Amino acid sequence: MPGRPHVLEESTWKAVSRKRFEVAILPWGATEAHNLHLPYGTDNYESGWVAAESARLATESGAGVIVLPTVPFGVNTGQLDIALCMNMNPSTQALVLADIVRSLEVQGIHKLVIVNSHGGNDFRQMIRELQPMSKVFVSTVNWWQVVDAKPYFDSPGDHAGELETSVMMFIAPGLCLPLSEAGEGRARGFRIAGLRDGTAWAPRKWTQVTDDTGSGDPARSSPEKGEKFLNAVTRRIAAYLVDLDAADLETLYE
Repeated sequence: MPGRPHVLEESTWKAVSRKRFEVAILPWGATEAHNLHLPYGTDNYESGWVAAESARLATESGAGVIVLPTVPFGVNTGQLDIALCMNMNPSTQALVLADIVRSLEVQGIHKLVIVNSHGGNDFRQMIRELQPMSKVFVSTVNWWQVVDAKPYFDSPGDHAGELETSVMMFIAPGLCLPLSEAGEGRARGFRIAGLRDGTAWAPRKWTQVTDDTGSGDPARSSPEKGEKFLNAVTRRIAAYLVDLDAADLETLYE
């Protein structure tokens, strides 16, 4: 079966050399525990799937987009005491991103979209640093925040909860254990009021927050919920890709 033409890992040089790619898409995930029922690669499966499906829709609308291989390591400094949670420091991520941007710039691809799937990753400051040094226009999308999740889920949760479990039940059902094997995903909040209400921010020590590594109750998850949510998300991202493909980087403002 031939590979998808909008996914670089599945493409050949023969195919790539004949096409125009205006926008590169970089899925970026993490390798970490996701409650008791989802795989360590959950964020990678999600970012790769969302990127590829959004690219498919954009390609069908005539955009020249290509999905790069997923970066599978995220910022997990608060989970290092959980077995095989893998951490990539922000400073390392910045170096990786800079190398990717340089590669694209040399090849004449001047638009890059990072599709992020991990809450610990924050690319905004990295993009600010790259901006004056590169012709590549870099933007970032947190796919789970693209549309309001509340109409789709009873209680979305923020890590292996109903949202994320429903998505994985749709895109990779064979990797999900039955919901009867999932933990409750009960997460403890900070005792300090200012950290609870958003006055201040600090990273969380994950093993002190949750007993099962989850944050959010997955009990009401379903693949149908995941499919509906993903359809809305990928349509929105695809529309952005189409607009970005057509955009003149010299006249972005009105």
